[in-house]
Amino acid sequence: MMAERPFVLLSVATSIDGYIDDTSQQRLLLSNADDFDRVDQVRAESDAILIGGNTLRIDNPRLLVNSDERRAARIAAGKPEYPLKVTVTASGDLDRDLKFWHFGDKKVVYTTDAGALKLCDTLDGLADVVSTGDTVDFGLMLEDLAARGVERLMVEGGGQIHTQFLSLGLADEIHLAVAPLLVGEAGAPRFVHPAEFPGGSTHRMKLLDARTVGDVVLLRYAPKEVSV
Repeated sequence: MMAERPFVLLSVATSIDGYIDDTSQQRLLLSNADDFDRVDQVRAESDAILIGGNTLRIDNPRLLVNSDERRAARIAAGKPEYPLKVTVTASGDLDRDLKFWHFGDKKVVYTTDAGALKLCDTLDGLADVVSTGDTVDFGLMLEDLAARGVERLMVEGGGQIHTQFLSLGLADEIHLAVAPLLVGEAGAPRFVHPAEFPGGSTHRMKLLDARTVGDVVLLRYAPKEVSV
């Protein structure tokens, strides 16, 4: 029997005008210290954390649970110290020297047949490489993650990845942290790209929670549910 797909949580911080970064060379820090700590807690509660290949190349993150106490709690609960780290790339153009591969525990990359030809050599000994065919099939990816024991998947972007999960109707929850900043740059990246989303522009998601985290407002939405 096929395992159920993981619960998919999209996590993102945006400016008031919907940008996730500006156009400078330095990463724009939208969250505050308390919100970064909240994100670390969500990571610790997840079985896997996913980030897109483009974001991996630009930001070069380690993508870890930073709190010693939270990692210890995972171990005490019989879990690996770190969640499974996941990335997605259609091209397979990911460098072996990226920090992502050299910190944490197990890693897996989902790609295309063409991308797998590059990555199997590039990432030999560093990560599992899984092809889903001519294109990256997000449904097959979730099924493979479920078979690996992933019940809760945290998706940290970027915009192209978030757009895919939302347009395909695969996201179960959104954590949207809104920072008190205005970016206003036409070339800056946004939370989502233009796409056809389930239900169209009149679909109102269910608001699960709204609270302040310092000067940031955290909104939790269930995109598959309807506001009443």
